[in-house]
Amino acid sequence: MNVTIDAKLKAKCPRTALGCVTARVQAGASPAALLQEMKTRENEIQKLPFPRGVLESAQVETTRKAYKALGKDPARYRNSAEALLRRVVAGKGLPEINAVVDVINLVSVESRLPVGLYDLGRVVGDIVFRAGREGETYKGIGKYDLNLEGLPLFADTVGPHGSATSDSERTMVTAATKQVLAVIISFAGPEGLGRWAQRMSDLLKQHAAAQDVTIRVVE
Repeated sequence: MNVTIDAKLKAKCPRTALGCVTARVQAGASPAALLQEMKTRENEIQKLPFPRGVLESAQVETTRKAYKALGKDPARYRNSAEALLRRVVAGKGLPEINAVVDVINLVSVESRLPVGLYDLGRVVGDIVFRAGREGETYKGIGKYDLNLEGLPLFADTVGPHGSATSDSERTMVTAATKQVLAVIISFAGPEGLGRWAQRMSDLLKQHAAAQDVTIRVVE
């Protein structure tokens, strides 16, 4: 399985880079230590003098600009990092799904970058990061059918299965998942992606019994 960035997307968003982490995992319930770390990050944001300032961070702004460059309204189709940050600012807290999903959401909030997460047992062939095409849709996790046209998304040989806004039900991680791919999406270059990928690796090892972890930055 190889991950690449489409040349047409790169032409419109030339600084696009991806931090890819693969691992064998146990996607059980999140341990207390992980839930506490999530709560700590929530409290840190809520105690800022101006919590909503996180929504104007450089990472969030850069992702919004990328959406506009691809022809997608970032206010209507919010990237997943911004959506998580808005939950925290509103006092709703991070969702508690399972240890793997919760780790990915924690890193997304810390980095302010959207992260895609996929069950590799449900991915077919190589993956390309590209803009959605006219007429493309899929059922988002816990959502309605998502209009993918212009959305920065991941597609395997079957078709689109994830995006910077919402991943699909087809490749979502469940308790039965054994091997995952997580992709940190940056539209501002590769700087910092290695550090965030390592942070994710460490958390997956600590809380989801991760083994055979690999890290790769794609430009």
